[in-house]
Amino acid sequence: MEKNHNQTNINSSGLKRDLKTNQLTMIAMGCAIGTGLFLGSGLAISTAGPSVLLSYAIGAFIVLLLMGCLAEMSVAHPTSGSFGTIAEKYISPMAGFLVRYSYWIGNVLAVGVEVSAIAVYMKYWFPQVPGMVWILLFAAILIYVNATSVNTFATFEYWFSMIKISAIVGFVLLGSYILFGTSSEPDIGAGNLVDSGGFMPFGLWGMWVAIFISLFSFLGTEMIAVTAGEANDPDVAVPKALKATVFRLSTFYMLTIGIMLMLVPWKSAGVEESPFVKVMEILQIPGASGIMNFVILTAALSAMNSQLYASTRMMYSLSRGKFAPAFLAKVNRKGVPVSALAISTLGIFIAAGVNALLPGSSYAFMMGISMFGAIFTWLMIFISHLFFRRKWEKTGGRKLPVRMLGYPFLPIVGAVLLLSLMISTWFTDFRIMLQFGVPWLIFLSLAYWFMKKRDGALVGMKESADILNKEIS
Repeated sequence: MEKNHNQTNINSSGLKRDLKTNQLTMIAMGCAIGTGLFLGSGLAISTAGPSVLLSYAIGAFIVLLLMGCLAEMSVAHPTSGSFGTIAEKYISPMAGFLVRYSYWIGNVLAVGVEVSAIAVYMKYWFPQVPGMVWILLFAAILIYVNATSVNTFATFEYWFSMIKISAIVGFVLLGSYILFGTSSEPDIGAGNLVDSGGFMPFGLWGMWVAIFISLFSFLGTEMIAVTAGEANDPDVAVPKALKATVFRLSTFYMLTIGIMLMLVPWKSAGVEESPFVKVMEILQIPGASGIMNFVILTAALSAMNSQLYASTRMMYSLSRGKFAPAFLAKVNRKGVPVSALAISTLGIFIAAGVNALLPGSSYAFMMGISMFGAIFTWLMIFISHLFFRRKWEKTGGRKLPVRMLGYPFLPIVGAVLLLSLMISTWFTDFRIMLQFGVPWLIFLSLAYWFMKKRDGALVGMKESADILNKEIS
Protein backbone atom coordinates (compact mmCIF):
# COMPACT_ATOMS: atom_id res chain seq x y z
CA MET A 1 0.00 0.00 0.00
CA GLU A 2 2.85 2.34 0.86
CA LYS A 3 4.42 1.63 -2.49
CA ASN A 4 1.33 2.74 -4.34
CA HIS A 5 1.17 5.90 -2.29
CA ASN A 6 4.69 6.80 -3.25
CA GLN A 7 4.01 6.12 -6.90
CA THR A 8 1.03 8.39 -6.74
CA ASN A 9 2.80 11.29 -5.10
CA ILE A 10 6.21 11.20 -6.78
CA ASN A 11 6.24 11.41 -10.58
CA SER A 12 8.89 10.02 -12.89
CA SER A 13 10.86 13.27 -12.88
CA GLY A 14 11.48 13.32 -9.12
CA LEU A 15 9.05 16.16 -8.42
CA LYS A 16 6.46 15.45 -5.74
CA ARG A 17 2.71 15.37 -6.49
CA ASP A 18 1.61 17.38 -3.46
CA LEU A 19 -0.55 20.14 -4.96
CA LYS A 20 -4.33 20.06 -4.48
CA THR A 21 -7.09 21.80 -6.48
CA ASN A 22 -7.45 24.76 -4.12
CA GLN A 23 -3.67 25.25 -4.08
CA LEU A 24 -3.50 25.09 -7.89
CA THR A 25 -6.22 27.72 -8.16
CA MET A 26 -4.57 30.01 -5.63
CA ILE A 27 -1.15 29.66 -7.30
CA ALA A 28 -2.62 30.73 -10.64
CA MET A 29 -4.65 33.50 -9.02
CA GLY A 30 -1.57 34.61 -7.14
CA CYS A 31 0.47 34.81 -10.31
CA ALA A 32 -2.26 36.65 -12.24
CA ILE A 33 -3.49 39.06 -9.54
CA GLY A 34 -0.35 41.09 -9.33
CA THR A 35 0.80 44.39 -10.74
CA GLY A 36 -1.26 43.80 -13.89
CA LEU A 37 -4.42 44.65 -11.95
CA PHE A 38 -3.14 46.86 -9.16
CA LEU A 39 -0.67 48.99 -11.17
CA GLY A 40 -0.99 48.01 -14.84
CA SER A 41 -4.73 48.80 -14.83
CA GLY A 42 -3.79 52.45 -14.44
CA LEU A 43 -1.76 52.26 -17.67
CA ALA A 44 -4.65 50.50 -19.44
CA ILE A 45 -7.17 53.11 -18.28
CA SER A 46 -4.97 56.01 -19.42
CA THR A 47 -4.64 54.30 -22.82
CA ALA A 48 -8.32 53.52 -23.48
CA GLY A 49 -10.36 55.58 -21.04
CA PRO A 50 -13.62 53.96 -19.87
CA SER A 51 -13.60 51.64 -22.91
CA VAL A 52 -10.93 49.72 -21.02
CA LEU A 53 -13.88 47.66 -19.77
CA LEU A 54 -14.28 46.31 -23.30
CA SER A 55 -10.52 45.74 -23.46
CA TYR A 56 -10.61 43.57 -20.35
CA ALA A 57 -13.71 41.73 -21.58
CA ILE A 58 -12.01 40.82 -24.86
CA GLY A 59 -8.83 39.90 -23.00
CA ALA A 60 -10.87 37.61 -20.73
CA PHE A 61 -12.45 36.00 -23.81
CA ILE A 62 -9.01 35.23 -25.28
CA VAL A 63 -7.89 33.74 -21.96
CA LEU A 64 -11.07 31.66 -21.72
CA LEU A 65 -10.30 30.13 -25.13
CA LEU A 66 -6.70 29.57 -24.08
CA MET A 67 -7.71 27.80 -20.88
CA GLY A 68 -10.07 25.54 -22.81
CA CYS A 69 -7.22 24.39 -25.05
CA LEU A 70 -4.83 24.11 -22.12
CA ALA A 71 -7.24 22.11 -19.97
CA GLU A 72 -7.70 19.51 -22.69
CA MET A 73 -3.98 19.08 -23.30
CA SER A 74 -2.85 19.28 -19.66
CA VAL A 75 -5.23 16.54 -18.53
CA ALA A 76 -4.02 14.33 -21.38
CA HIS A 77 -0.36 15.08 -20.55
CA PRO A 78 0.16 16.28 -16.93
CA THR A 79 3.92 16.82 -17.18
CA SER A 80 6.41 19.20 -15.58
CA GLY A 81 7.16 20.75 -18.99
CA SER A 82 3.48 21.28 -19.77
CA PHE A 83 2.87 23.18 -23.01
CA GLY A 84 6.57 23.07 -23.90
CA THR A 85 6.50 19.28 -23.76
CA ILE A 86 3.27 19.17 -25.77
CA ALA A 87 4.67 21.49 -28.47
CA GLU A 88 7.74 19.23 -28.69
CA LYS A 89 5.67 16.09 -29.13
CA TYR A 90 2.94 17.35 -31.44
CA ILE A 91 4.64 20.09 -33.52
CA SER A 92 8.42 19.56 -33.43
CA PRO A 93 11.35 19.44 -30.99
CA MET A 94 12.31 22.93 -32.13
CA ALA A 95 8.84 24.26 -31.29
CA GLY A 96 9.13 22.78 -27.80
CA PHE A 97 12.54 24.36 -27.42
CA LEU A 98 11.29 27.81 -28.46
CA VAL A 99 8.22 27.63 -26.23
CA ARG A 100 10.10 26.49 -23.14
CA TYR A 101 12.86 29.07 -23.39
CA SER A 102 10.46 31.89 -24.34
CA TYR A 103 8.17 31.07 -21.44
CA TRP A 104 11.18 30.86 -19.16
CA ILE A 105 12.54 34.27 -20.18
CA GLY A 106 9.03 35.75 -20.03
CA ASN A 107 8.61 34.67 -16.43
CA VAL A 108 12.15 35.62 -15.50
CA LEU A 109 11.53 39.14 -16.80
CA ALA A 110 8.03 39.21 -15.28
CA VAL A 111 9.69 38.69 -11.90
CA GLY A 112 11.56 41.87 -12.76
CA VAL A 113 8.25 43.63 -13.49
CA GLU A 114 6.93 42.70 -10.06
CA VAL A 115 10.02 43.84 -8.19
CA SER A 116 10.01 47.09 -10.19
CA ALA A 117 6.46 47.61 -8.94
CA ILE A 118 7.56 46.81 -5.38
CA ALA A 119 10.01 49.70 -5.61
CA VAL A 120 7.09 51.96 -6.63
CA TYR A 121 4.88 50.77 -3.76
CA MET A 122 7.56 51.17 -1.09
CA LYS A 123 8.04 54.81 -2.08
CA TYR A 124 4.62 55.44 -0.56
CA TRP A 125 6.15 54.92 2.90
CA PHE A 126 9.86 55.50 2.25
CA PRO A 127 10.23 58.01 -0.60
CA GLN A 128 13.92 58.64 0.12
CA VAL A 129 15.08 55.00 0.06
CA PRO A 130 16.43 53.80 -3.35
CA GLY A 131 14.18 51.24 -5.04
CA MET A 132 17.08 48.81 -5.46
CA VAL A 133 17.18 48.27 -1.68
CA TRP A 134 13.61 46.93 -1.66
CA ILE A 135 14.16 44.88 -4.79
CA LEU A 136 17.09 42.98 -3.27
CA LEU A 137 15.51 42.60 0.18
CA PHE A 138 12.21 41.11 -0.95
CA ALA A 139 13.95 39.05 -3.62
CA ALA A 140 16.07 37.34 -0.96
CA ILE A 141 12.96 36.42 1.06
CA LEU A 142 11.11 34.89 -1.88
CA ILE A 143 14.12 32.99 -3.17
CA TYR A 144 14.30 31.35 0.25
CA VAL A 145 10.59 30.43 0.10
CA ASN A 146 10.99 28.87 -3.36
CA ALA A 147 14.01 26.90 -2.20
CA THR A 148 11.91 25.03 0.37
CA SER A 149 9.44 22.25 -0.46
CA VAL A 150 6.72 22.79 -3.07
CA ASN A 151 4.09 22.39 -0.36
CA THR A 152 5.65 25.23 1.66
CA PHE A 153 5.65 27.37 -1.48
CA ALA A 154 2.00 26.51 -2.16
CA THR A 155 0.93 27.28 1.41
CA PHE A 156 2.74 30.62 1.31
CA GLU A 157 1.11 31.42 -2.03
CA TYR A 158 -2.32 30.32 -0.84
CA TRP A 159 -2.38 32.82 2.03
CA PHE A 160 -0.83 35.61 -0.04
CA SER A 161 -3.61 35.09 -2.59
CA MET A 162 -6.24 35.05 0.15
CA ILE A 163 -5.09 38.49 1.31
CA LYS A 164 -5.35 39.88 -2.23
CA ILE A 165 -8.72 38.34 -2.98
CA SER A 166 -10.14 39.52 0.36
CA ALA A 167 -8.90 43.04 -0.40
CA ILE A 168 -10.48 43.01 -3.85
CA VAL A 169 -13.79 41.81 -2.43
CA GLY A 170 -13.55 44.52 0.24
CA PHE A 171 -12.84 47.15 -2.42
CA VAL A 172 -15.86 46.02 -4.46
CA LEU A 173 -18.15 46.11 -1.40
CA LEU A 174 -16.87 49.49 -0.23
CA GLY A 175 -17.07 50.97 -3.71
CA SER A 176 -20.57 49.61 -4.26
CA TYR A 177 -21.69 51.06 -0.91
CA ILE A 178 -20.28 54.49 -1.79
CA LEU A 179 -21.79 54.40 -5.29
CA PHE A 180 -25.24 53.09 -4.51
CA GLY A 181 -25.72 53.52 -0.78
CA THR A 182 -24.46 56.86 0.43
CA SER A 183 -23.10 59.15 -2.23
CA SER A 184 -24.84 62.20 -3.61
CA GLU A 185 -21.60 63.68 -4.93
CA PRO A 186 -21.92 64.85 -8.55
CA ASP A 187 -18.38 63.67 -9.35
CA ILE A 188 -19.18 60.08 -8.36
CA GLY A 189 -21.31 57.74 -10.45
CA ALA A 190 -21.87 56.26 -13.90
CA GLY A 191 -21.41 59.70 -15.45
CA ASN A 192 -17.65 59.22 -15.13
CA LEU A 193 -17.91 56.51 -17.80
CA VAL A 194 -18.95 59.00 -20.47
CA ASP A 195 -17.57 62.34 -19.25
CA SER A 196 -14.20 63.71 -20.37
CA GLY A 197 -14.36 62.63 -24.00
CA GLY A 198 -17.02 59.94 -23.92
CA PHE A 199 -16.78 56.18 -23.42
CA MET A 200 -14.08 55.84 -26.10
CA PRO A 201 -11.97 59.01 -25.79
CA PHE A 202 -9.13 57.40 -27.80
CA GLY A 203 -11.37 55.57 -30.25
CA LEU A 204 -11.21 51.92 -31.24
CA TRP A 205 -7.41 52.04 -31.45
CA GLY A 206 -7.05 52.99 -27.80
CA MET A 207 -9.44 50.21 -26.78
CA TRP A 208 -7.54 47.72 -28.97
CA VAL A 209 -4.11 48.64 -27.56
CA ALA A 210 -5.46 48.35 -24.02
CA ILE A 211 -6.39 44.71 -24.75
CA PHE A 212 -2.67 44.01 -24.95
CA ILE A 213 -2.12 45.71 -21.60
CA SER A 214 -5.06 43.81 -20.11
CA LEU A 215 -3.48 40.51 -21.11
CA PHE A 216 -0.65 41.24 -18.71
CA SER A 217 -3.25 41.10 -15.94
CA PHE A 218 -4.15 37.56 -16.99
CA LEU A 219 -0.61 36.25 -17.34
CA GLY A 220 -0.13 33.47 -14.84
CA THR A 221 -3.38 31.59 -15.46
CA GLU A 222 -1.37 29.11 -17.52
CA MET A 223 0.58 28.36 -14.33
CA ILE A 224 -1.90 25.58 -13.56
CA ALA A 225 -0.60 23.63 -16.54
CA VAL A 226 2.98 24.08 -15.31
CA THR A 227 2.00 22.74 -11.88
CA ALA A 228 0.19 19.74 -13.40
CA GLY A 229 3.34 17.64 -13.01
CA GLU A 230 3.13 18.19 -9.24
CA ALA A 231 -0.66 17.97 -8.92
CA ASN A 232 -2.38 15.31 -6.91
CA ASP A 233 -5.03 13.76 -9.24
CA PRO A 234 -4.44 16.13 -12.22
CA ASP A 235 -7.40 14.76 -14.23
CA VAL A 236 -9.76 16.37 -11.73
CA ALA A 237 -7.67 19.18 -10.25
CA VAL A 238 -6.36 20.83 -13.43
CA PRO A 239 -9.60 21.48 -15.39
CA LYS A 240 -11.46 22.45 -12.23
CA ALA A 241 -8.75 24.92 -11.23
CA LEU A 242 -8.52 26.37 -14.75
CA LYS A 243 -12.24 27.10 -14.94
CA ALA A 244 -12.37 28.59 -11.46
CA THR A 245 -9.36 30.80 -12.13
CA VAL A 246 -10.64 32.29 -15.41
CA PHE A 247 -14.12 33.10 -14.12
CA ARG A 248 -12.88 34.52 -10.82
CA LEU A 249 -10.28 36.70 -12.51
CA SER A 250 -12.74 37.99 -15.11
CA THR A 251 -15.27 38.86 -12.43
CA PHE A 252 -12.70 40.56 -10.19
CA TYR A 253 -11.20 42.63 -12.99
CA MET A 254 -14.47 43.81 -14.51
CA LEU A 255 -16.03 44.71 -11.16
CA THR A 256 -13.01 46.44 -9.67
CA ILE A 257 -12.15 48.49 -12.76
CA GLY A 258 -15.80 49.38 -13.38
CA ILE A 259 -16.22 50.62 -9.81
CA MET A 260 -12.90 52.44 -9.94
CA LEU A 261 -13.94 54.29 -13.11
CA MET A 262 -17.20 55.39 -11.52
CA LEU A 263 -15.55 56.54 -8.29
CA VAL A 264 -12.87 58.77 -9.82
CA PRO A 265 -12.34 60.41 -13.24
CA TRP A 266 -10.40 58.11 -15.57
CA LYS A 267 -7.82 60.83 -16.27
CA SER A 268 -6.50 60.34 -12.74
CA ALA A 269 -5.08 56.94 -13.69
CA GLY A 270 -1.39 56.36 -14.29
CA VAL A 271 1.55 54.29 -13.11
CA GLU A 272 3.12 56.71 -10.61
CA GLU A 273 1.10 54.90 -7.95
CA SER A 274 -1.65 52.29 -7.93
CA PRO A 275 -5.07 53.61 -9.02
CA PHE A 276 -6.47 51.64 -6.07
CA VAL A 277 -4.43 53.76 -3.67
CA LYS A 278 -5.41 56.89 -5.56
CA VAL A 279 -9.11 56.03 -5.16
CA MET A 280 -8.65 55.69 -1.40
CA GLU A 281 -6.79 59.01 -1.22
CA ILE A 282 -9.51 60.82 -3.17
CA LEU A 283 -12.24 59.30 -1.01
CA GLN A 284 -10.28 60.43 2.08
CA ILE A 285 -10.95 57.28 4.06
CA PRO A 286 -8.59 57.40 7.09
CA GLY A 287 -5.76 54.89 6.80
CA ALA A 288 -7.35 53.13 3.82
CA SER A 289 -4.73 54.16 1.27
CA GLY A 290 -1.93 52.77 3.45
CA ILE A 291 -3.77 49.49 3.93
CA MET A 292 -4.44 49.22 0.20
CA ASN A 293 -0.78 49.92 -0.57
CA PHE A 294 0.16 47.07 1.78
CA VAL A 295 -2.28 44.76 -0.01
CA ILE A 296 -0.93 45.55 -3.47
CA LEU A 297 2.61 45.12 -2.15
CA THR A 298 1.50 41.65 -1.06
CA ALA A 299 0.04 41.15 -4.54
CA ALA A 300 3.35 41.93 -6.20
CA LEU A 301 5.23 39.60 -3.84
CA SER A 302 2.70 36.84 -4.49
CA ALA A 303 2.94 37.18 -8.27
CA MET A 304 6.72 37.29 -8.07
CA ASN A 305 6.65 34.14 -5.95
CA SER A 306 4.56 32.28 -8.53
CA GLN A 307 6.65 33.50 -11.46
CA LEU A 308 9.84 32.29 -9.79
CA TYR A 309 8.17 28.91 -9.44
CA ALA A 310 7.09 28.84 -13.10
CA SER A 311 10.46 29.87 -14.51
CA THR A 312 12.25 27.37 -12.26
CA ARG A 313 10.06 24.46 -13.43
CA MET A 314 10.44 25.41 -17.09
CA MET A 315 14.24 25.54 -16.81
CA TYR A 316 14.10 22.21 -15.01
CA SER A 317 12.09 20.81 -17.93
CA LEU A 318 14.63 22.17 -20.43
CA SER A 319 17.44 20.48 -18.55
CA ARG A 320 15.64 17.14 -18.50
CA GLY A 321 15.11 17.50 -22.24
CA LYS A 322 18.89 17.95 -22.74
CA PHE A 323 18.45 21.58 -23.85
CA ALA A 324 20.13 23.06 -20.77
CA PRO A 325 23.04 21.90 -18.58
CA ALA A 326 22.33 18.65 -16.72
CA PHE A 327 22.97 20.10 -13.26
CA LEU A 328 19.85 22.26 -13.63
CA ALA A 329 17.69 19.11 -13.47
CA LYS A 330 18.97 18.08 -10.05
CA VAL A 331 16.56 18.40 -7.13
CA ASN A 332 17.37 18.69 -3.45
CA ARG A 333 16.04 16.29 -0.83
CA LYS A 334 12.82 18.31 -0.65
CA GLY A 335 12.18 17.86 -4.38
CA VAL A 336 13.09 21.44 -5.39
CA PRO A 337 15.37 22.10 -8.42
CA VAL A 338 17.50 24.70 -6.64
CA SER A 339 20.01 25.20 -9.47
CA ALA A 340 17.18 25.99 -11.90
CA LEU A 341 15.82 28.38 -9.27
CA ALA A 342 19.16 30.16 -8.97
CA ILE A 343 19.45 30.87 -12.70
CA SER A 344 15.79 31.95 -12.82
CA THR A 345 16.51 34.85 -10.49
CA LEU A 346 18.20 36.66 -13.39
CA GLY A 347 15.19 38.95 -13.85
CA ILE A 348 15.64 40.35 -10.36
CA PHE A 349 19.10 41.64 -11.16
CA ILE A 350 17.99 42.96 -14.57
CA ALA A 351 15.17 44.84 -12.82
CA ALA A 352 17.57 46.23 -10.23
CA GLY A 353 19.82 47.55 -13.01
CA VAL A 354 16.92 49.01 -15.02
CA ASN A 355 15.51 50.61 -11.87
CA ALA A 356 18.85 52.27 -11.23
CA LEU A 357 19.14 53.53 -14.83
CA LEU A 358 15.45 54.33 -15.51
CA PRO A 359 13.83 54.90 -12.10
CA GLY A 360 10.81 56.69 -13.57
CA SER A 361 9.97 54.21 -16.34
CA SER A 362 11.41 50.88 -15.22
CA TYR A 363 7.94 49.32 -14.75
CA ALA A 364 6.72 50.05 -18.30
CA PHE A 365 10.06 48.99 -19.80
CA MET A 366 10.18 45.67 -17.91
CA MET A 367 6.52 45.01 -18.72
CA GLY A 368 7.18 45.52 -22.44
CA ILE A 369 10.10 43.10 -22.74
CA SER A 370 8.52 40.48 -20.44
CA MET A 371 5.32 40.30 -22.47
CA PHE A 372 6.86 38.71 -25.56
CA GLY A 373 7.74 35.39 -23.96
CA ALA A 374 4.29 35.02 -22.42
CA ILE A 375 2.24 36.09 -25.46
CA PHE A 376 4.38 33.96 -27.79
CA THR A 377 3.79 31.00 -25.47
CA TRP A 378 0.03 31.63 -25.50
CA LEU A 379 0.08 31.78 -29.31
CA MET A 380 1.94 28.46 -29.43
CA ILE A 381 -0.57 26.89 -27.03
CA PHE A 382 -3.35 27.62 -29.54
CA ILE A 383 -1.24 26.23 -32.40
CA SER A 384 -0.19 23.20 -30.34
CA HIS A 385 -3.82 22.42 -29.60
CA LEU A 386 -4.65 22.28 -33.32
CA PHE A 387 -1.81 19.79 -33.88
CA PHE A 388 -2.62 17.89 -30.68
CA ARG A 389 -6.30 17.29 -31.42
CA ARG A 390 -5.68 16.28 -35.04
CA LYS A 391 -2.96 13.75 -34.13
CA TRP A 392 -4.83 12.49 -31.07
CA GLU A 393 -7.94 11.67 -33.08
CA LYS A 394 -5.91 10.27 -35.98
CA THR A 395 -4.03 7.81 -33.74
CA GLY A 396 -7.19 6.75 -31.88
CA GLY A 397 -6.10 7.82 -28.40
CA ARG A 398 -8.23 7.31 -25.31
CA LYS A 399 -11.32 9.47 -24.91
CA LEU A 400 -10.34 12.90 -23.68
CA PRO A 401 -11.80 13.69 -20.22
CA VAL A 402 -11.89 17.39 -21.14
CA ARG A 403 -12.61 18.72 -24.64
CA MET A 404 -12.29 22.21 -26.08
CA LEU A 405 -15.61 23.47 -27.42
CA GLY A 406 -15.74 24.96 -30.91
CA TYR A 407 -12.70 23.12 -32.26
CA PRO A 408 -11.06 24.11 -34.58
CA PHE A 409 -12.80 27.48 -35.06
CA LEU A 410 -12.36 28.95 -31.56
CA PRO A 411 -8.65 28.03 -31.17
CA ILE A 412 -8.01 29.67 -34.56
CA VAL A 413 -9.90 32.80 -33.42
CA GLY A 414 -7.75 32.95 -30.28
CA ALA A 415 -4.53 32.56 -32.27
CA VAL A 416 -5.51 35.26 -34.80
CA LEU A 417 -6.44 37.73 -32.06
CA LEU A 418 -3.14 37.19 -30.25
CA LEU A 419 -1.06 37.47 -33.41
CA SER A 420 -2.88 40.66 -34.41
CA LEU A 421 -2.23 42.19 -30.99
CA MET A 422 1.44 41.29 -31.18
CA ILE A 423 1.81 42.96 -34.58
CA SER A 424 -0.11 46.02 -33.38
CA THR A 425 2.41 46.71 -30.62
CA TRP A 426 4.91 47.82 -33.26
CA PHE A 427 2.82 50.97 -33.71
CA THR A 428 2.65 51.76 -29.98
CA ASP A 429 4.96 52.54 -27.09
CA PHE A 430 5.18 48.77 -26.54
CA ARG A 431 7.21 48.14 -29.69
CA ILE A 432 10.03 47.17 -27.32
CA MET A 433 8.25 43.82 -27.10
CA LEU A 434 8.94 42.99 -30.77
CA GLN A 435 12.31 44.72 -30.70
CA PHE A 436 13.28 42.27 -27.99
CA GLY A 437 11.20 39.28 -29.11
CA VAL A 438 12.17 38.92 -32.77
CA PRO A 439 15.95 38.89 -32.10
CA TRP A 440 15.26 36.54 -29.18
CA LEU A 441 13.56 33.98 -31.47
CA ILE A 442 16.36 34.30 -34.03
CA PHE A 443 18.94 33.71 -31.27
CA LEU A 444 17.02 30.67 -29.97
CA SER A 445 16.69 29.21 -33.46
CA LEU A 446 20.43 29.49 -34.05
CA ALA A 447 21.14 28.02 -30.60
CA TYR A 448 18.82 25.09 -31.32
CA TRP A 449 20.47 24.17 -34.59
CA PHE A 450 23.92 24.53 -33.04
CA MET A 451 23.00 22.15 -30.22
CA LYS A 452 21.36 19.74 -32.62
CA LYS A 453 24.44 19.48 -34.81
CA ARG A 454 27.08 19.30 -32.12
CA ASP A 455 28.74 15.98 -31.30
CA GLY A 456 26.41 13.66 -29.40
CA ALA A 457 23.29 15.73 -30.05
CA LEU A 458 21.45 12.88 -31.71
CA VAL A 459 21.96 10.77 -28.60
CA GLY A 460 20.68 13.63 -26.46
CA MET A 461 17.62 13.98 -28.67
CA LYS A 462 16.85 10.29 -28.27
CA GLU A 463 17.20 10.50 -24.48
CA SER A 464 14.92 13.55 -24.49
CA ALA A 465 12.31 11.61 -26.44
CA ASP A 466 12.57 8.68 -23.99
CA ILE A 467 12.04 11.01 -21.02
CA LEU A 468 9.15 12.69 -22.80
CA ASN A 469 7.42 9.40 -23.51
CA LYS A 470 7.78 8.34 -19.85
CA GLU A 471 6.35 11.63 -18.57
CA ILE A 472 3.31 11.67 -20.87
CA SER A 473 2.45 7.99 -20.57
